[in-house]
Amino acid sequence: MQTGKISSFLWLESKAEEAVKFYAEVFGDACRVSGTSFELFGQRFIAFNGGPHYRLTEAFSIMVECESQAEIDGYWSALLAKGGAPSRCGWLKDPFGVSWQIIPKQLFGLLHHPDQQKAARVMAAMLSMQKLDVEALENA
Repeated sequence: MQTGKISSFLWLESKAEEAVKFYAEVFGDACRVSGTSFELFGQRFIAFNGGPHYRLTEAFSIMVECESQAEIDGYWSALLAKGGAPSRCGWLKDPFGVSWQIIPKQLFGLLHHPDQQKAARVMAAMLSMQKLDVEALENA
C-alpha cells in the first residue's frame, strides 16, 4: 500500500492570507505557514480564496484537544477575537467562518465513562455550555 499525505482544503470566500496569519497568531509555534498553506499540530491545511460559490458549514470543523482549562480559555478567546461567534458544546466559528471544537483531552473518556449515569450527566453538562468547563464536566 502506498503512503501519502492528507491535507484539508479550506474554501474561503476571501482573505485566505489574512486567515492563515490569524491562525499563526492564535497557535504560535504549533502553526507553520507557507503562503496560504499552514500546518497546525502536524495537520496540513490549504486556505483558498474561492469566492462565494461554496460556504463553510459546521459539517466540517477543526477539533483541538486541550491539556488544561487555561489552554481552552486561550484558544477560545483568541479564535473569537476579531469577530468570531461562539456556539454550543465547545464549538465556535472564527472570523473567517471556519468551525472549531475546543475541547479538553479527557472529554471522550468522560462521555464514554463506564458508569452510564455519569456519562449522561457529563453529556447534559456539556449541552448546557458554550465554552467547555473541565472542572464542571469532571464533577458532573
